[in-house]
Amino acid sequence: MLFTKVHGLGNDFVLVNVNEEKNLPADLAGLAVKVCHRHFGVGADGLVLIKPGKEADMAMQIINSDGSEAEMCGNAIRCVAKYAYERGIVRKTKMAVETGAGIIVPELVMENDAIKAVRVDMGTPSLERERIPMTGPAGRVVNEPLAVGGDVFNITTVSMGNPHCVIFVPEVDAVPLGNWGTGVETHPVFPRKTNVEFVQVLNDKEVRMRVWERGAGPTMACGTGACATAVAAVLNGYTGRNVRVHLYAGALDIEWAADNHLYMTGPAEQVFVGDYPIE
Repeated sequence: MLFTKVHGLGNDFVLVNVNEEKNLPADLAGLAVKVCHRHFGVGADGLVLIKPGKEADMAMQIINSDGSEAEMCGNAIRCVAKYAYERGIVRKTKMAVETGAGIIVPELVMENDAIKAVRVDMGTPSLERERIPMTGPAGRVVNEPLAVGGDVFNITTVSMGNPHCVIFVPEVDAVPLGNWGTGVETHPVFPRKTNVEFVQVLNDKEVRMRVWERGAGPTMACGTGACATAVAAVLNGYTGRNVRVHLYAGALDIEWAADNHLYMTGPAEQVFVGDYPIE
């Protein structure tokens, strides 16, 4: 299986063009677990498949490192857009990509004929509890207490096509990510589990974020999580609608625009290409 290893701010993926690989196994979940293993495989947070689009320029399928499927991934779609343009799959700088969260539109930011960054129209956030999805009474969840084991967190929930639970903390580096992240991810109030973002507000324009991703655990970055974090920061009165979200390997710029769409701008990088044996 020919693949390309890519990453967006350290959130890394094994990218496969299905148009070139006709003999992929039926068990894609099992393939993802094997290929994403960091000791016995290529190593990645997820397997990303590029497929022909039915109503868009192409389609993207994301399978997490545990074999579960994600509706959408902001870092992955930036990598997909760059890959598709550089390999001539899509010959325009603004393209439409079918995802499990609907059609998403990334646009390449060019400088001297080179791709400097990718700006993605991530669509509109869903804030009603049932759209997260989350059990409980109708309405938005903003700064609402949630008991997890012996801890109580004030949570704000946002769906960007996939569920996010944002928790503001005084010092993000002090968060026991594994303990808190897995407890919130699998809490019964989230019937489809949830991604979890722990966020430290730096000022009214900047925040720092650590993420526990549903199906992948701790990752270095999360594009949909950065968007959810920006929305949560606005709803809680911490920032304006233009927010720089600092992650381990850099930052994503998020704009919650007047049209209610979220626009995410950030890098996408190719690491290497390779050939993975399939039994």
